[in-house]
Amino acid sequence: MTFRRKFIAAAVAAVALSASFTASAQNIVLKASDTHPAGYPTVVAVENMGKKLEAQTNGRIKMQMFPGAVLGQEKETVEQTQLGALQINRISLGVIGPIVPEVDVFNMPFVFRDIPHMRKVIDGPIGDELLAKVTASPARLVALGWMDGGARSLYTKKLVKSPADLKGVKVRMMGNPLFVDTMNAMGGNGISMAYGEVFSALQTGVIDGAENNPPSMFTSNHYTAGAKYYAQTNHLIIPELLVMSKVTWDKLTPADQALVKKLGREAQLEQRVLWDKSVEEYSAKLKAAGVEFVPVDQKLFFDATAPVRAKYGVKFADLMKRIDATK
Repeated sequence: MTFRRKFIAAAVAAVALSASFTASAQNIVLKASDTHPAGYPTVVAVENMGKKLEAQTNGRIKMQMFPGAVLGQEKETVEQTQLGALQINRISLGVIGPIVPEVDVFNMPFVFRDIPHMRKVIDGPIGDELLAKVTASPARLVALGWMDGGARSLYTKKLVKSPADLKGVKVRMMGNPLFVDTMNAMGGNGISMAYGEVFSALQTGVIDGAENNPPSMFTSNHYTAGAKYYAQTNHLIIPELLVMSKVTWDKLTPADQALVKKLGREAQLEQRVLWDKSVEEYSAKLKAAGVEFVPVDQKLFFDATAPVRAKYGVKFADLMKRIDATK
């Protein structure tokens, strides 16, 4: 289906949805989407948000979750959310960066000292300000809260303890020049590649490793394709967004808007508890499967990526200072 046809189809769906909201304001069903599979922490947190919403409105507002990218990949679901054909969506920062450049500061290597530091930032004034910027932007999305995406570390076929060990090692990175530059600065050879291609690329030797969090490494089966070492670099700690369609938001009463916002914040805090449990469980599964978790001197990698922060962080200088000052 061409983009134009998909756009028209989504527009028709949005018109139909708009009519249903107008005709039956007391009977609202919010469609929620996530590219992660059923049972994933972000999915469960939003499902629980829906249960609370239904209970606290006596069934007037319900939520229907569509996990596992059944409504399309993220780019497609974001378009549906902007049009109002989809109401709730868990999305990465990549699709928002071109519209709200400030969120790109979270994509830089080692911008956070650790996960507790990241959570202090997104729970505080900086996090609230960026949510407000997303909501006020032309993106036609209302930012309800943040979601944990975990700390990304390096997993490879050979043992890596320092940047020197990465020389000549081909590592898959997300499709963003910033991330490729990050791996190159860390000593490796960053390869931009779609996530779905990583398993076969590891098997065939096209790449020597990748980077992600333990739940993703396990659920993608990358550990069975030869990646047996997990170097705990924690070079990227990138939160995600929980958003609502502004088309839908504008049709809610102020009381309902306040309730959705409140429950979105609760989902943010609940998801991180689920996330921490998930990381613990999947780390144990990886170790049981023979993956060696390798402690590293993170300062070596932090120092190596200083040029990346200098290159991409110029426009975020003040924001980075505020992030660094957050205790």
